[in-house]
Amino acid sequence: MILSSGTVLITGVGGFLGRYIARHFASDGWDVVGVDRHALENAPVRSLKAYHAMELPSPAFRSLIETSKPTVCVHCAGRASVPQSVVDPVRDFEGNTHLTFEMLNTLRLFAPGCRMVFLSSAAVYGNPATLPTSETDPVMPVSPYGFHKFLGEQLVTEFYKVYGIHGASLRIFSAYGPGLRRQVLWDICYKALIENSVKLQGTGKETRDFIHATDIARAVLSIAKAAPMTGEVYNVASGREITIAELARCILKELRSDLILELDGVIPVSTPRNWRADISKLRSLGYEPSVPLETGIESFAAWARAELIG
Repeated sequence: MILSSGTVLITGVGGFLGRYIARHFASDGWDVVGVDRHALENAPVRSLKAYHAMELPSPAFRSLIETSKPTVCVHCAGRASVPQSVVDPVRDFEGNTHLTFEMLNTLRLFAPGCRMVFLSSAAVYGNPATLPTSETDPVMPVSPYGFHKFLGEQLVTEFYKVYGIHGASLRIFSAYGPGLRRQVLWDICYKALIENSVKLQGTGKETRDFIHATDIARAVLSIAKAAPMTGEVYNVASGREITIAELARCILKELRSDLILELDGVIPVSTPRNWRADISKLRSLGYEPSVPLETGIESFAAWARAELIG
């Protein structure tokens, strides 16, 4: 089934990815209904037909599903910190796996025709045995966050196979873009501009596959409209690998900083070593990344400078 447009309900719409996804669906002609735990002033209101502030899971979500009758539900809500998942695995399980179950079960009961797009993570791969990593490669998480995201994927498959709820999971690699005030790009900018010293964990040889939030939003829309939604998974990435040391050099160049990157040589157990995705499955839906990393770094550095020093 190929969808043209309809009503999309986005959980976690006030978060980093939720905002980009809401904007992209709205520009494609969809009616966007947003849910988040924050007050209205923190929501991307210009992209929304309606906004509902609630702490999920919530009994009020049932009524929202019944009244909005969404064509697609994009589940962005959940905890998103690998280190915090190690410190507090219970909250991570409740905010990810348990919440995903509640979402799917609500759709089963009150909107069985709604298509579910679940935002998972490349953290399910842990340290991949081969690069580029494809969706058929072994899943070997190294953090509670990765395990809990994989359990969420299993739930999406379960609800399709047992109850016929159409859904797909997106294994998102290293997301970035203006608006993200955490993780390595922000960390480098903050340390360079505010602390005047850039010291990072690791050896600098660790690699990541960065994908701009604009391209993630495009991938979500492509999957929502054209994927079979039979519980399958998709890598969402650029397919390009870069070392953290090279990333830092690129950012510092954009910031016109002559600081030298320092590395402590310590790689936390929960930190994967190398990531590069095979995105051929996503490409089969007609998707291609549109934001080159160099362009993305340039815009991110300019945004971070404006945020931190004006």
